[in-house]
Amino acid sequence: MRIVFKTSYDADIRLFKHGAQAFWYGLLFVIAIALPFLINEFLIGEATLVLIWAICGMGLMLLVGQTGQASLGHAAFMAVGAYSNVLYQEHFSLPFIVSFPLSGLTAGVAGALVALPTTKLHGIYLAIATLAISVLAEDLIVIMEPLTGGVGGLFAPDIEIFGFTFNRYGNPIELYWLVLFITFIVIYLYRNILRAPIGRAFAAVRDSEVSAKAMGINVARTKMVAFAISCFITGLGGALMGHFATVFTHETFNLIMSITLLLIIVIGGLGTIHGAFFGAIVFVLLPLIISIGRDAFANMAGLGSISIPGLESGVFGILLIGFILFEPMGIYGRWLKIRTYFELFPFYRKDMFKRQKSYLKTERTQ
Repeated sequence: MRIVFKTSYDADIRLFKHGAQAFWYGLLFVIAIALPFLINEFLIGEATLVLIWAICGMGLMLLVGQTGQASLGHAAFMAVGAYSNVLYQEHFSLPFIVSFPLSGLTAGVAGALVALPTTKLHGIYLAIATLAISVLAEDLIVIMEPLTGGVGGLFAPDIEIFGFTFNRYGNPIELYWLVLFITFIVIYLYRNILRAPIGRAFAAVRDSEVSAKAMGINVARTKMVAFAISCFITGLGGALMGHFATVFTHETFNLIMSITLLLIIVIGGLGTIHGAFFGAIVFVLLPLIISIGRDAFANMAGLGSISIPGLESGVFGILLIGFILFEPMGIYGRWLKIRTYFELFPFYRKDMFKRQKSYLKTERTQ
């Protein structure tokens, strides 16, 4: 078991707890860079999709996992990022290195505007409000046909940066490295937000709004900032998703995608960056595993090709119910329990991770 001696307050907010943790994360980053040399182009495309979903998951994680605000409408902000990114390039002739961050800022501003009337809402009421935004966004995309292309959608051009072209089909390895670099920047931004005073304010609002008010935190402003930053990150992921999909319509960023985002962070583990990646890996690779298993079973049984409508959705639903009932901390939470068990053996106690009530006594006065 590793013991960390803290001699200053800086030790609580440093980027890595100790040198060993920095080493392992550095090794993981090196493996991610070397991945294109280890697997084929099809799996590289799947890895790129995992990174894009992880970026979107981190956006929603900042709002749900760090601030405790439920949202079922983040697909709408992915759509804002995807559409604005292409429109900036086509109508204003802006290069990708300018249109990409601008698309994130556009989604962030849209999120802040949505947060203004919804900061007083809690729990299921906030979820219903964001759900309505997701449904409304699909209709707005169709109505604004001169800009969005309506039901025909938009075609995302190839990404061009300083003369280099990035395309999903033409050069998937280079696109993977670009998305990996953007993912690294988003992770660094996310970690520094959590280390900053605003990150501590997010955690205070999540744990108890009454206690946060008593500490002098402006709860409404904190929620709005959390919503804006969350939508900014999600908008960046949406812009990358648009380039990855090449062609996207109003049906691409629908309600199912919002639910998928929530499923990713719940299965992966709420409140952690790791959870966004674990959930994205499960979401991207599970359909592939299901397809391989289905074909293998069909060949063994001599049934030829088998098609079971709704199989993937059913499996995802069972997974979500299972994690909520038996492992609410998600995959990363299970890993923490296993690691803690071996670190503390034989002094590990069964009730160490017993689920606690999600509210404080001070919240009963609301």
